[in-house]
Amino acid sequence: MTSTARRMFELLEPICLVTFFADECNEELAALGHRTYWDGYFASRAAPLGRVPAEVVHAAFYNFADGEAARHIPSAWETIPPEASVAARERGSAASVRRILGDELASSPGLVRAADLTAKAATSAPVEGRMMYAGMRTLPVPSDPVARLWHSATMLREHRGDGHIAALVGARIGGAEAHILSALEMGIHPPESFGRVHHLPKKRLAAIMNGLRERGLVDAEGRFTEAGRAVKQRIESMTDELAAAPYEALSAAELDELIAVLEPITAKLVAAGSR
Repeated sequence: MTSTARRMFELLEPICLVTFFADECNEELAALGHRTYWDGYFASRAAPLGRVPAEVVHAAFYNFADGEAARHIPSAWETIPPEASVAARERGSAASVRRILGDELASSPGLVRAADLTAKAATSAPVEGRMMYAGMRTLPVPSDPVARLWHSATMLREHRGDGHIAALVGARIGGAEAHILSALEMGIHPPESFGRVHHLPKKRLAAIMNGLRERGLVDAEGRFTEAGRAVKQRIESMTDELAAAPYEALSAAELDELIAVLEPITAKLVAAGSR
């Protein structure tokens, strides 16, 4: 099932990415009154957790720098209820998927089937130890097929993300360190230039890199050592293993069907860059 989990991640991730890359979600959140992209991001993604403090959001999201969540939470909720933010995220994301796919594909029987099977998987996994996934499970599954597909894909993304955090914690890799390892895997050098960490203070970045060097995970030039590459691979393998549970709810025939109906949907989104 681990190979299934990886394949499903590849097929579902472009559906989820419209939330971050396309315009409609940000426009919906801005219309509510969120002042910046990050206000809307933190308010809408954390909303399923309820009105928790910034410390809880920081722990659940894991890979943001210290203090970043606190710049947006709870202030983003002071005049805009969390329920309004999460609803706006769904509306905007579904609108993006519908626009990119076009009317014919968005209203096709294949998409309806994809939405139904993805929802079946997404509502079937245990919630224990899965903070973000458990929060998403409290939300109603939309009746509209396009919104249902996006919602279910996002549930599975949060389920996978919870497992990825568990794998990182088990490997003693912090959130910022995880970005460095991901940058190296993507061939970005120096890894400190990666967009998710380049804004951090130079002293902080230097401390992160020195810590990875001391553990033998990167070399003097800031590139992977064999040990570092092995750690990254173990994290990814464990993430796939921990992401497999939802798909056990589907029969082999249903999995094959889901992959088949998702492929043209994903191809269209990938071609558009999920924008």
